[in-house]
Amino acid sequence: MTTAPELLPWTGSEEADRLIAQDPVALLIGFVLDQQVTVQKAFSGPLELQRRLGHLDPARIAAEDPARLDELFRERPALHRFPGSMAQRVQALCAFLAERYDGDAARIWTEAESGADLRKRLGELPGFGDLKVRSVYVLLTQQYGVRPPGWEAELPGHPTLGEVTTAQELAAYQAAKRAHKAALRAAKGA
Repeated sequence: MTTAPELLPWTGSEEADRLIAQDPVALLIGFVLDQQVTVQKAFSGPLELQRRLGHLDPARIAAEDPARLDELFRERPALHRFPGSMAQRVQALCAFLAERYDGDAARIWTEAESGADLRKRLGELPGFGDLKVRSVYVLLTQQYGVRPPGWEAELPGHPTLGEVTTAQELAAYQAAKRAHKAALRAAKGA
């Protein structure tokens, strides 16, 4: 049995925070958008996309004219720093959800047979690299109560966005992430 949190305090907008917490498609779209923009911008995107489209139905987004979806992503304010490529990635994610899970994104975790299976399912999502998989995995196990057999063995040994439950934790997470990236750049330059 999984229980979604009431909201995920990641955007600064209660409406957007509720949407990403309660709608699995919105949550996954937010993770797709969580690249080269702030967490706040990425996870506000699903609500704005829903406003522009009138829905977040994966099958309908998958069937949307790519040029129209591109326009919706570019409409000011743009949904992402790279609206064209993100429109394509969101459409690919939605096509995958429609084809593999009949549009029911929660089936990714409700039907997972083990922790390893859950990680594998998340890793199959278009636009999801290892870091996103880890973040969503932690989020699902820690905040949604998703606990398939062997789930503990798949937990990463580092902090992820999936653990963030308050605005203060988000600020601390973002500061630590910036410091880590700066240290990597410094090491690469040395």
